[in-house]
Amino acid sequence: MAEKKTMSVKVLNKAGEEVSKVSLKTEVFGIEPNTQVMFDAIQVEQSNARQATAKTKVRHEVSGGGKKPFRQKGTGRARAGTTRSPIWVGGGTVFGPDGNQNYKISQNKKAHNLALRSALSLKAKEGLVIVDDLKLEAKTKEFLKAMDALKVGGKVLVVLDEFEEKLLFAARNVNWVKLVSTDNVSVLDLLNVDTVVFTKDSVENLQKEVLK
Repeated sequence: MAEKKTMSVKVLNKAGEEVSKVSLKTEVFGIEPNTQVMFDAIQVEQSNARQATAKTKVRHEVSGGGKKPFRQKGTGRARAGTTRSPIWVGGGTVFGPDGNQNYKISQNKKAHNLALRSALSLKAKEGLVIVDDLKLEAKTKEFLKAMDALKVGGKVLVVLDEFEEKLLFAARNVNWVKLVSTDNVSVLDLLNVDTVVFTKDSVENLQKEVLK
């Protein structure tokens, strides 16, 4: 069986200096992106995050309407038995949301895997940074200094193998940075940022997970 092709990517330290290289498999970071499965994956994520909070009142839930609004005959108007009728202003709603809507959709594992590899391949072309580690003191100033040294800008996704409390404290006030773990990387997160920053451990472990 032919050996899988790999691509060599430089690994930086927190000062932005190259310290080593890491081999990434082209079947994860070098495929031709499939836009349709990425679109589907984003739709699945956004739909499944949607909450069924919209609710309108049907006619039996509207207050009032106990008295017939006017007599049956002689007024020249259409007969009416209650102000709760949907044709009246302030009446009940017909076919409105009832709070039990289900927006859940799904994508099969093979398609989602392809979508994830497509998004990673897009970032590998432009917007992928790998750092040896991000062990910092719990200071925002130190975190920003590291981001500046890595020359990342715009919206940034930082992928970690394990969350460290100090790093969480250092990054929590930086609104253009989002931290996620390797087992929680989504296609939407990858495509919604300008740069993805991996630690060396996280990129290797994510690669293993994707290829399972």
